[in-house]
This record gives sequence, C-alpha cells and structure tokens, in this order.
Amino acid sequence: MIASRLFNPSRLTLARKRRGLTMIKLATAVGVEPRSVSAYEKGEFGPDDSRMASLASVLKFPQAFFFGDDLDEPTPDIASFRALSKMTAGQRDTALGAGAIALMLNAWIEARFELPSPDLPDLSREGNPEAAAHALRQQWALGELPIKNMIHLLEAKGVRVFSLSVDAAEVDAFSMWRQRTPFVFLNTKKSAEHSRFDAAHELGHLVLHRHGSPQGREAEREANAFASAFLMPRASVLAYAPRMATIDHLIKLKKIWSVSVAALTYRLHSIGVLSDWHYQSLYIELSSRGYRKSEPDEGQRETSQVLQKVFAALRDESISRGDIAGELCVPVEELDQLVFGLALTGLSGGGGNGSARTRKPPQLHVVSS
Repeated sequence: MIASRLFNPSRLTLARKRRGLTMIKLATAVGVEPRSVSAYEKGEFGPDDSRMASLASVLKFPQAFFFGDDLDEPTPDIASFRALSKMTAGQRDTALGAGAIALMLNAWIEARFELPSPDLPDLSREGNPEAAAHALRQQWALGELPIKNMIHLLEAKGVRVFSLSVDAAEVDAFSMWRQRTPFVFLNTKKSAEHSRFDAAHELGHLVLHRHGSPQGREAEREANAFASAFLMPRASVLAYAPRMATIDHLIKLKKIWSVSVAALTYRLHSIGVLSDWHYQSLYIELSSRGYRKSEPDEGQRETSQVLQKVFAALRDESISRGDIAGELCVPVEELDQLVFGLALTGLSGGGGNGSARTRKPPQLHVVSS
C-alpha cells in the first residue's frame, strides 16, 4: 500500500463508474464478494495490498490514484445530458467520470496558464431561444456571419471545452457550470456538423439554464432552438433560401453555416421557408438516403485551440503527457480521450521526471471565429 497516504473510497467509486462497472461486476473481476467492494466504497475498511493491486489492474488506474484527495465530481443534477431518458445510468456515470478527470486536468492547466475569462451572459429572461441567440450574437459582435469554428469561439469566451470518447449514441455531449467556469464536453464519435450543433446546444444550456435545471424536455427544446438560431441566423438563412429546395441543393447550401443537412432542413421549416408538406417530404428522403445517421459531404472536424497552445508551451518546457498523467495519477489514455487526441501530437514521450517546472503562468490568446 502507498506509504503515508490513506485509501480514498470516493476515488474507487469514481474509477468503477468511469469504467462502467457495477459493484457486482467489479467484485467478480477482482475475485471478492460484492459486500467487500461495498465496504471499500463506504470506507468501512480498505483493501489489502493484494486486493488493491487487483482493483488497480481491473480498473486500469495507477494505485496512487486511489490514495489522493477527494475530487471535484460533477453530479447528474448539474450536468445537461441530451436524450437522458434513453441513457443508461452506466453511460451517464462513465461520462461524468470523464468530467471529474477533466476538472482535475483543467485545474492543473489553470495553475500554469492564464486562460480566457468566462464571458457568458445570463439570457434566461430573454423571452425565447431565438431572441437569446440573437442577443448573444449582438453582444459578441458576430452579426449575421457564419461561425467558422464553434470550439474556438467558446474557448475565446472562457468556456473550457473537452472531448468525450464515449461510443454511445445516447451520449452526445453535456455541459455544466463549476463555480463560475463553464464546461462543455463533446463526443468525438459524432460527425463534424453534429459536434458543432452539440457545441451550440450546450452553449444554449449555459446561457439559458444557468440558474435552473438544464434537464427535461422543455430545456432540451429550448437548447435545440437556440443552437439552430445561433448557427443559422434568420436573416442569413432567408438571404440564401431556395424557392424549391431539394436534398442535393441543401447539401451544397449547408456548407455556408457548416451544419448538417437535417439541421438546415429543420431551420428552413421553422422560419417558414418550407411548408409542412415540403418539410415532411424532404425528411422522408433524408431518412431513405441514410443522412440521419451518416452526414453527406462531412466538413472538417473542429478541435481545441486552447489545448493546442497549452501543449505547444509544455513541449517547449520538455513536459510530456506522461509527466502530466503522472502528476494527476491517471492513465495517459484518460488524457488523450479528453483533449481531442491532441496530446498524441502535441506532446511526445511517456514519462519524464513526473513534475512540471514552476514558472510564471503565460497568458493564452485565443482567436474567436
């Protein structure tokens, strides 16, 4: 057992949920009674050295992880999850576990870099999502222009954006406020256009539901309407709207706003360009072509500018991804899954001396899009 450190039951619970395991499944894998795992997590007694090694091996976390301080863990009530009713508790807990590690990584980064300050207004009283999207575009001086890069824009406004590597269609993305800092997590398994819409959807939650519940059918409807209006401003869409839209025409038109053909079709209908019959006909054709699940002529995937700059600065300091993982006591793979894979190219090496140098935090300048 780790000398001079106490076993932390909450970290075992977090690691188990991060791996999507129940107590019974973990107990079976380790070779103990479920009652023992329950006792470990309740803090009734800790595992001996042999059991600790087995737990660490099964959960794929370094043993040192289980002897750290309590972590700041996001809870289901503060996180916005799309399709929550279709999501299993295991899928939700796996995503929240990734969120807890992201909070730890973000704290590590903020201790060394000066990141952009949050600049998100509370638009809960704006009246409706369309008006809120317009107000935010005006405040951020975006006008009616298409947004080139949603992740860069969010980061420039102080949102901490991380990736999720969750192979489940039900886990699109989620967001949350932690103290006064907004966080957005995007599933990298989705199409580039889907991910952009998810980013705008989560932005909607952050500005519309900051002081209320970010969950429920009405909250999801509002966030969807906000995302649609924010990505595709009414005046801009009307300027390009075709008189008689076809799917092939919309596939070309969607590139203006970098949205999915389904999202553009919905937006055209919502602002009155498409009749109910025309909209339904196009939607049926979209489904028959398989464009509900596979995006035609997919655009370039967006990634984090902040994390790219952070990794470039760390590389200059000869700090490897292994060093960061070592300080946080997590597997390197956990970091890779949170940073859009940038750690693979932004940092090389698997293990320096395990500690980063102390220096004055540099200020990162993020260019909004």
